[in-house]
Amino acid sequence: MASAPSSSSPATGTATDGLHLPDTARDLVKILVAGPFGVGKTTLIDSVSEIRPLHTEEHMSEASVQVDDLAGVRDKTSTTVAIDFGRVSLAGGVVLYLFGTPGQERFRSLWADIAYGALGALVLVDTRRIDDSFDVLGLVEETGLPYAVALNTFPDSRSYTEDQLRRSLDLDPGTPMVSCDARDANSSIDSLLALVQHLIARDRPETW
Repeated sequence: MASAPSSSSPATGTATDGLHLPDTARDLVKILVAGPFGVGKTTLIDSVSEIRPLHTEEHMSEASVQVDDLAGVRDKTSTTVAIDFGRVSLAGGVVLYLFGTPGQERFRSLWADIAYGALGALVLVDTRRIDDSFDVLGLVEETGLPYAVALNTFPDSRSYTEDQLRRSLDLDPGTPMVSCDARDANSSIDSLLALVQHLIARDRPETW
């Protein structure tokens, strides 16, 4: 289990003890971090969480290789089987509780329970495997959650124009789409901020 990145929030610089909420906490918001298998959800939550993240990871077995598509993620040796969980405090007293969802079809039955009470979702996409994102995007849309798309960059990712990617993912013009390096705290925070700003723009002033 990875430890929190630091004792200060990368978004605010507000000191925390890595456990308790900061005194400035005002709005507590549940956010899903969704995406297909191996896209970087666990990595993103690890990079930003101000508390020690909770993981439900298991080593991949011979049996799982028969049901999980490893195309593009051959080096992956473990997988989330329930949730990842982390917390990050943003400016203005907004605290995000991050729930990472499993990416495989066989864990689809957990989706409704994990999504319950969430205000939005950050959907990670690997541009090397765009087709793998369709099922997750469909689930998010069926749930009715507003969402933002974060394009997690990999060394061998191909370059596409924004218009090409929006067409491929069939995104509504109002859906935020940003580039992200899930390993980098600042980049991950920027992706979460894009989602939060989208939620505020949609729901102000009723929700915030």
